[in-house]
Amino acid sequence: MEDARINTLAEILLTYCTHIHPHMTIVITSPVIATPLVEALYKEILIRGAHPEVVYYPPSLESLFYTYASDNQIQYISPLKKFRAETADVILDIRADTAHTSVSSVSSEILVKKAHAQQSLQSIISQRAAQGSLQWVLTMFPTHALAQQAGMSLLEYESFFYHACFIHCQHPVKAWKKLSASQRKWAYTLNKKSQLRITGEGTDIHMNIQNRKWINADGHRNFPSGEIFTCPVENSVEGTIQFTYPGIFGGKSVENIILTFEKGAVVASSARSDHDNEILHNILTTDAGSSHLGEVAIGTNPQITTFTNNILLDEKMGGTIHLALGRSFIGTRGKNQSAIHWDLIKDMRDGGCIYADNELIYENGAFIL
Repeated sequence: MEDARINTLAEILLTYCTHIHPHMTIVITSPVIATPLVEALYKEILIRGAHPEVVYYPPSLESLFYTYASDNQIQYISPLKKFRAETADVILDIRADTAHTSVSSVSSEILVKKAHAQQSLQSIISQRAAQGSLQWVLTMFPTHALAQQAGMSLLEYESFFYHACFIHCQHPVKAWKKLSASQRKWAYTLNKKSQLRITGEGTDIHMNIQNRKWINADGHRNFPSGEIFTCPVENSVEGTIQFTYPGIFGGKSVENIILTFEKGAVVASSARSDHDNEILHNILTTDAGSSHLGEVAIGTNPQITTFTNNILLDEKMGGTIHLALGRSFIGTRGKNQSAIHWDLIKDMRDGGCIYADNELIYENGAFIL
């Protein structure tokens, strides 16, 4: 039986998340399991007079790559991927994990090396997106593996995911525009502030945000979305933060992360176990920028209420904040460069506070502006 929610998702991706015009080149990258969404997108792109290009990949390829690739192959930059990054008008990247996509057995050193090699491709995409010559959207398609990862049945996970996309609403696009308007107001207020302080369990951290830009992430890059974010001044972060949820890096889970910053850099770190600490150390020492923050963000999606072990959803969870180690986004006016961008999430719904220029603006997971 055809799931009408898939067609609605495709419609939102092509009418709200992106703007499709005749003669545009639209590249869809997807695992085979997401074919129902690919077909819906393909049809609608053709109807709009644009040119769809589909890049399919079997889920097992990632595991095969990390099992057999040489050091030279790990650092190889695909000319085809480079060409797509340089020439596509729109890139729609669909993630739909299966049981075969786990890379949890791969060492963190190799994952970091791969991320470093791909940094130039990410820079092309980021620069073109900032200039307005490229639209890109990262989205998902529900699978049994993602449901299992979240501790749900597939039916439960599908309902959870499509609610996060506001597809349960009578007018989903109107619902996204309403959230966008609220986020625009919060970003406008924060753009006039100079100092940010975050407090909560095990946490008291402050940073300079003067002349940095808060971005309204309302579904035009990641979908579903729901966050506002910026980049702190690189050498300004001071204090300690205790994260609530595990940090997921390349399929590896690092739990009970605590970071202490001085003059913008991590000077002390701890995690649950020796193994977790080893992974954390490898990530923090990736390069000169990996021990500095590239992002501070506030999650706002009211339909994402529980941790699912998937950062695309989890960082948007209403009532949370997240900090990202590594690369900053060009639009924030941030300057931190790194091969990584690793989001770490803290729940603010039980006593968490945010102060801007010493004014309490957020308490117990909600804005009080």
